[in-house]
Amino acid sequence: GMQVDDMDLPVFDLSTIAKATSNFTIKNKIGEGGFGPVYRIQHRNLVKLLGCCLEGEEKMLVYEYMLNGSLDSFIFDEQRSGSLDWSKHFNIICGIAKGLLFLHQDSRLRIIHKDLKASNVLLDSELNPKISEFGTARIFGVDQQEGNTKRIVGTYGYMAPEYATDGLFSVKSDVFSFGVLLLEIILGKRSREYYNAWKLWKEGRPLELIYKSIEDSSFLSRMLHCIHVNLLCFQQNPEDWNV
Repeated sequence: GMQVDDMDLPVFDLSTIAKATSNFTIKNKIGEGGFGPVYRIQHRNLVKLLGCCLEGEEKMLVYEYMLNGSLDSFIFDEQRSGSLDWSKHFNIICGIAKGLLFLHQDSRLRIIHKDLKASNVLLDSELNPKISEFGTARIFGVDQQEGNTKRIVGTYGYMAPEYATDGLFSVKSDVFSFGVLLLEIILGKRSREYYNAWKLWKEGRPLELIYKSIEDSSFLSRMLHCIHVNLLCFQQNPEDWNV
């Protein structure tokens, strides 16, 4: 069942939620996901949990509404992504990194997300990114560095190899997923072209990865730095992934 770690979490009546959603009409449905234990952790780059509803068989979580939907609907849509300049791209990349850093080392709990991907990053009205969907997340103890599971959950393509094959997960497996996400933002499309990215970097042609020209030269060095960080996320030795 759902466990709520913070007892000051507001509780909504089922009737209130039904009214706000026009009795759960399908046209008001914006997505769905799973959840396990709930911990109220707040950061500007994590989706804010507003409250919950526990009535009879109904167990619901109420999150803030994110006007611009998920990141994948932006970066994989040619028209919408074309409206974003590189400063917005860079802000989105940095925001995701800050949210992940908070989960890994700055919150009172060390949380491994385990399913970081474009559809699990939501954008507010100003296109600030917020990590969402913690249904597969795991909480580590103070001294715990690694976990192991026989139940592999997540999204293939974003999973670190040692998690997909052996069920091993850690901060570093989230870093691998961040690398895939970063590559997709840079390329402007769904991609697993890690080796091609390495090849272009070694040949001194990393800017060929970027899907549209950078008109503001001040962002050139920043995007090159992003590409470098992206490649570090895919280091074959997981010990080198802590970027």
